[in-house]
Amino acid sequence: MNANIPAVSVMALTIDCADPAALAEFWGNALGRPVSPGSTAEMAQLEAAGPASGPRMFFQRVPEAKTIKNRLHLDLATEHYDQEIERLTGLGAKAVDEVKVPGVRWTTFADPEGNEFDLLTFKSE
Repeated sequence: MNANIPAVSVMALTIDCADPAALAEFWGNALGRPVSPGSTAEMAQLEAAGPASGPRMFFQRVPEAKTIKNRLHLDLATEHYDQEIERLTGLGAKAVDEVKVPGVRWTTFADPEGNEFDLLTFKSE
């Protein structure tokens, strides 16, 4: 192995939460991925559907509630911005902020447990 080439890759994103099953169901619906069999009240998982779908996602129960802004968040891209806003809010996401600048528009959302994520489109609508 060449010492200058990393020997690691991102296997999964892990999200701390109060209700892993419910949050995995939200994100599974949002991303079009099924919740993995064997998920429990302590840990739930979404498999990667393929290389373009991103890494696996784990949801693990923790005792403390979210209290501050995420230090890491997901950016979701779409060509169907308005439809996706309606779909995501229908799943339980709450719009927090919207930004429009030349060539890009995005809405910051909070998932059902308050974790921020962005929905972006790279065309004006």
